[in-house]
Amino acid sequence: MRFFEFESRRILAREGIPLSEHGFATTPEEARRIAGEIAGPVVIKSQVLTGGRMKAGGVRFADTPQEAGAHARDILALEINGHMPRGVLVDARAAIKQEYYAGVIYDGVRKLPTFVFSDMGGIDIEEVAAAHPDHIGRGHFSTILPHMDFRAKDVVAAVGVTGSELNRLTPILARLGQLFVKYDMTLAEINPLAQLEDGTFVAVDAHMDMENEGRPRQHELLAELGVGGEETREAREPTEFEIKGEEIDAADHRGVAGNVTEFEGNLGLVIGAGGGSLTLFDAVQALGGKPANYCEIGGNPSVSKACNLTKLVLSKPGVDKIAVMMSIVSNTRVDIVARGVIKACVELGHDPAEKIAIFRIPGAWEDEGFKLLERYGVEYCDRSVSMHEAARRAVEKVASADGRSAADEPRLEGRTSGEVEEV
Repeated sequence: MRFFEFESRRILAREGIPLSEHGFATTPEEARRIAGEIAGPVVIKSQVLTGGRMKAGGVRFADTPQEAGAHARDILALEINGHMPRGVLVDARAAIKQEYYAGVIYDGVRKLPTFVFSDMGGIDIEEVAAAHPDHIGRGHFSTILPHMDFRAKDVVAAVGVTGSELNRLTPILARLGQLFVKYDMTLAEINPLAQLEDGTFVAVDAHMDMENEGRPRQHELLAELGVGGEETREAREPTEFEIKGEEIDAADHRGVAGNVTEFEGNLGLVIGAGGGSLTLFDAVQALGGKPANYCEIGGNPSVSKACNLTKLVLSKPGVDKIAVMMSIVSNTRVDIVARGVIKACVELGHDPAEKIAIFRIPGAWEDEGFKLLERYGVEYCDRSVSMHEAARRAVEKVASADGRSAADEPRLEGRTSGEVEEV
């Protein structure tokens, strides 16, 4: 889940990280009052969970409280990328000497959080990494061992920061790492982290994302921020397709059929194995395929869960075929997933051999699963076939079928879903 900027600032304040003087307002009158208390030039910023605020007119400058109130009135009525603002942040506009970037992200390869620091703040860190890699410092730190500030200091020093600036920046980055772990974050960044003309450092903007699974553990923090238990916090509202995916996963405790995300493509995906699902999704795209969705299946789901997920994917308009793939040998029973996806095809009146472009799930009970796939004529492959190759076969099958109309699609004759019994 994502936090609004004003909430991210409250989390920073909780951990003792210095901030520019600011206040949150939901009405023009409140914005005018806060600007009066700041007693100087201010910035009025729309509070939305999306980017592009500046270009859309959601960030404006004011020299007086009256001007701040007028800007707040306009911004509160301004929709940005389909989002209406939760309110506005009224922030003191201070004289900035130097802008830095301070962040903590999670490295999925090393399975460790990573400090990221740059002396080129105020712009997207991705742009800095691409154009000026020598201006970025990185370093992993443990979530188990006691927090050691010297790791943060090494990262800050890596971009050439020395002296008093190094000593002042180190505890800020270190505390950012501590709150990252403490609050189950997947992203915590300050951009820019500004050095003012008097030499002090303050956070001028902040962004944070929390693991959805961490919400029950962070009840106290969320209650303090006023975040409701049912409140969705993503860059956009979930689609009906994605909501149904969550319902399918929640309806049965066995296994996982989650993280369903909708895209506008013609190849439905029933994929799993953690990072393998991301790899498979990327492989399909890299090979010119058009995924209709992203999802993750695994952990030994029931036949009904695999079936219902497959039905959901097949029900999406424009889906020509589905690819059922996993990356590694796991404890997920191959025969159960095979029964589920075949059952879905049969019950929807599709021929599994035509609707399933490829089935690549190596693992437990694979011989039994492969026998069932053979019976229905479904093309499958074992672990000797790479994920990339399996994705290529699926993309090519969809491409070859593009010219065929729905009326030409083979229908299943002479078989019923009862033959694919649940275990």
